[in-house]
Amino acid sequence: MLNIVLFGPPGAGKGTQSAKLIDKYGLKHLSTGDIFRANIKGETELGQLAKSYIDKGALVPDEVTISMLEAEVNSNPDVNGFIFDGFPRTEAQAQALDQFLNSKNAEISGMIALVDIPEDELVARIISRAKNSGRADDANEEIIRNRLAVYQRETSIVANYYQKQDKFVGINGVGQIDEIFENICKEIDQIAVS
Repeated sequence: MLNIVLFGPPGAGKGTQSAKLIDKYGLKHLSTGDIFRANIKGETELGQLAKSYIDKGALVPDEVTISMLEAEVNSNPDVNGFIFDGFPRTEAQAQALDQFLNSKNAEISGMIALVDIPEDELVARIISRAKNSGRADDANEEIIRNRLAVYQRETSIVANYYQKQDKFVGINGVGQIDEIFENICKEIDQIAVS
């Protein structure tokens, strides 16, 4: 089973690249953002709790995120593997994910991180995305910059967790979408054979 953590700041292109990876490798895309939005739209208890944090640009607590994610993994038992997009965001989440996958005789195969993208470009990408997404948090520059600050302060350190396991690969996130995709695929193909 191939389990990839696709990592990077908001606006790095994780969703765009995930869509292409799903087609190529037959993986199931698990985006915590999509899972949160589905729970919020469904007005579940976890969804309402998640919304109270998201509206402030803050991270949703680990136990809420992990519960939602485990339910998604358990509801897809026959897939080739998963692309984890937007998760894990903390070292505690990474450890919880490892424990959960170990209970299913699986593990994270590797972390692919989209790196070296200037903050102003990330902001511009997210504001552009807002035109199609309809997400209010994508249209407010102050909230976007807060999300990026939270990412730098709290989330980017998760890369160290996977570096220590020799599972981290950084890919330059600036360039043409197809070029970035090609570079990601080269790394995944290496991970798959090791």
